[in-house]
Amino acid sequence: MENKTTHFGFKTVDVDKKSDLVENVFRSVSNKYDIMNDVMSFGLHRIWKKFTFFTSEVKKGDKVLDIAGGTGDMTLGFKKLVGDTGEVWHTDINLSMLKTGRDRLINKGVITPWCICDAEHLPFNDKYFDCVTVSFGLRNMTHKDDALKEMYRVLKPGGVLYVLEFSKIHEPFAKIYDMYSMHVLPVLGKVIANDSESYKYLAESIRMHPDQETLKNMMHVAGFEIVEYHNLTFGVVALHKGYVKL
Repeated sequence: MENKTTHFGFKTVDVDKKSDLVENVFRSVSNKYDIMNDVMSFGLHRIWKKFTFFTSEVKKGDKVLDIAGGTGDMTLGFKKLVGDTGEVWHTDINLSMLKTGRDRLINKGVITPWCICDAEHLPFNDKYFDCVTVSFGLRNMTHKDDALKEMYRVLKPGGVLYVLEFSKIHEPFAKIYDMYSMHVLPVLGKVIANDSESYKYLAESIRMHPDQETLKNMMHVAGFEIVEYHNLTFGVVALHKGYVKL
C-alpha cells in the first residue's frame, strides 16, 4: 500500500499537501533568499557552487537543465560555460523564486529559457540534455526517487547529473553545527527575512535528507551507472555526480 504521508521538516504531513507547504516557504523567502544564503553560510555557498562549475565536464555548446534553479546562480554559471552556442534552462516549481531568478538574470544581461517545472514530472524529451543540475532543491522534493529517475530520463548517454545539497557533517563538528542551524538560523531568518518558521523548516529538512551514501545508492537505483561524491566543508554539503552510460 502506498505511503500517504511524508515529512515536512520534522512534521508528518499528507503527501498531497507537502508541495503546497514548500511553495509557501519559498514564496515567503524569495525576496531575501540571496541575502540569507550569504549570511547563514558565511558566503560559503558561493565557493560550493564554484567548485561545481570547476569540476564539471560541461563544455561549449552543451544543453543544461537547472532544476530548482531559484535565483539563478547555477543557471548563470553554466550559461557562461556553454557559451552562445549552448542552452541552459532555468526552472523551478516555485513561481516566486523563478521570477526573482529571471529578473536577476535579465538584469545581468542573460537571456535564457525558463519555465515552471516539477522535477518529478519533467516536461522535456528523453535524452535531451548533456547535463542536469539541482542545487539545494532535492531535499524539498516529495518523491526524490521519482525525481532522480526523471533526471536520468532526460539525460543523453554520457550525460551527467550534479546534485549539490546539504548532507551529513563529520561527527566532530555535529554538535556545534546542530546548535547553529537549529537555534541560530531561525533567529537570523526572523531578523533578516522576518520569517523564522521557514528557516526552521529549512534546518529540519537538512536533517531529514538522505546522507551521502544513501543518496549515492538512490542515484544508482535511478539508473546512474557511476556515482561519486565530494564532501565540502566537512560534509556540511556534498556534491554528487551521476553518470549515464554511453
